[in-house]
Amino acid sequence: MTTLFDPTATRPEVPAPASAQAPTRPALTWTDGAFMRSGQPHRILSGSLHYFRVHPAQWADRLQRLAALGLNTVDTYVPWNFHERRRGDIRFDGWRDLPEFLRLARETGLDVIARPGPYICAEWDNGGLPAWLTGRPGMRPRSSHRDFVNEVGRWFDVLIPIIAAGQSTHGGPVVAVQVENEYGSYGDDHVYLHWLRDALVSRGITELLFTADGPTPLMLDGGTIPGELAAATFGSRPDQAAAILRSRRSGEPFLCAEFWNGWFDHWGERHHVRSPQSAAADVEGILEQGGSVSLYMAHGGTNFGLWAGANHDGTRLQPTITSYDSDAPIAEHGALTPKFHALRDKLTPYSSRPVPAPPTDPPLLEPTTLGIRRGAGLLEALGSVSTPLHCGSPLSFEELGQASGLVLYTAHPRIPPGTHEVTVTGLHDRAQVFADGTLVTVLDQPTSTFTLTGTGAAVRLELLVENQGRINYGPLLGQRKGILGGVRVERRLIHGWSMRPLPLDEWTADDLTRAAAAEPADDRGIATAQLHVEEPADTFLALPGFGKGFVWVNDTLLGRYWNIGPQTTLYVPRPLLRRGTNLLTILELDHFGEHVELLDEPHLGPCEEFVETFD
Repeated sequence: MTTLFDPTATRPEVPAPASAQAPTRPALTWTDGAFMRSGQPHRILSGSLHYFRVHPAQWADRLQRLAALGLNTVDTYVPWNFHERRRGDIRFDGWRDLPEFLRLARETGLDVIARPGPYICAEWDNGGLPAWLTGRPGMRPRSSHRDFVNEVGRWFDVLIPIIAAGQSTHGGPVVAVQVENEYGSYGDDHVYLHWLRDALVSRGITELLFTADGPTPLMLDGGTIPGELAAATFGSRPDQAAAILRSRRSGEPFLCAEFWNGWFDHWGERHHVRSPQSAAADVEGILEQGGSVSLYMAHGGTNFGLWAGANHDGTRLQPTITSYDSDAPIAEHGALTPKFHALRDKLTPYSSRPVPAPPTDPPLLEPTTLGIRRGAGLLEALGSVSTPLHCGSPLSFEELGQASGLVLYTAHPRIPPGTHEVTVTGLHDRAQVFADGTLVTVLDQPTSTFTLTGTGAAVRLELLVENQGRINYGPLLGQRKGILGGVRVERRLIHGWSMRPLPLDEWTADDLTRAAAAEPADDRGIATAQLHVEEPADTFLALPGFGKGFVWVNDTLLGRYWNIGPQTTLYVPRPLLRRGTNLLTILELDHFGEHVELLDEPHLGPCEEFVETFD
């Protein structure tokens, strides 16, 4: 029986920070359709920079580049799944050190807009929601379903006091906090939205609260809250966005909470760009409307590891690439683009303080070519770093307690003489099929078929299933991964499965060493290369001739590569390299190349001009 949320139920009180017991006036207020900051007229000139997509050693540099763009504010999401990969293990250390990011923003002189979700979209795996949560039977994410809001409340008990302590009223940089994220593009559960607003306030948020939705009646109806500022997200037609907001919210300032000056990319598509002139013209249009703006993205960064999400166009999965450059004014490696200078020219006249001079671009390693050493074959390598689990039927990633990576499914069905059709149902997302160690086919549809020729003997049937990223937007949010239905020969289901969980983003240096140890077996598997560095600097890794796989720099998983593009290089940030010898480890699923290359510029693929509208 589904348990519904009771909005009249109470929860244990959460102590607010001591200084929140007697809050002072919020930094941001508004009057007569205009923002005021500490009593003075103010424009929010903001840009998105996600701390979780930038190496912590580079946070300060990227924030300084935002300031040089003419911005006075940085906004960031907080991805729940990044901080709580396993239920109860909540971390704010290292790459997850949100308090340090807030401190650096304040040190740079930037205000902060915090966007804690719990759903963030952001082209981030599962929209920021933990897989252990959305994979729970009966879960109803982004709603007033009791099980969901109870878990959100437990997470907010830890997260929100951190944001509250960083508010301007307590001497920090946080001046605004978003309620959920573009909720009107998903649902209209206003009990849920009110619960979230109250959850923020009861945990110490005293600064400006706002919602952000597309500028259409449908989205604004579903996502706004009476009494809280309604902002818009869009990539064009600022005059129309301003008109609809002002028609609905007379007296509120016009805030574009996300101006899409670029766009993200999917594997197998073209690299989306937007001309500097087009982006600058619409930013100017927002400012001429008396509006405030946040550039999405000001600096995009990288989907390191396996954190890239996916979309779905109604017929197929669209996994997002490793780069999140997004054609932003500050490129993935920090370089200042022509768009940076075009936008800076538009923003600077509206700045209430001197804009710092643009910094120089970060240094890059000299280009070079590295030979590779082949190690274990694919199945041998994967078998060396995992312990099989057994069940009559195939288990999903969620049932195995695994969020990302690969699962190797093995069974030994008896195949009668002749050719027989084998059907896999509920496949998410991609499977390489092996029969007695030989690759038979590659499947990438939820219901897929192939043929096997039998002799009457048992066959070692192996399906290596890859989670290519959890859907981050729309009604399929939270969809599970792995083999969700079953595998059958003709009409007969195959039983007796063993499953090897392969969470690649959790592999240690010892795991990588074990995986590479065996002798080469075939044209796919593990390969390594050594890079000697006198002085670490940024670089771009290319894998000519390789097919599809994953790359580690020393013991850090850089991300996916795939020869279908558009990107053909992976950004390697300076902090991942050390003086002396560095080890590159490649897990190749399809076919090896002969060498790898380090380049001094990114190759993000053939370009396609893209400007998002709400037509």
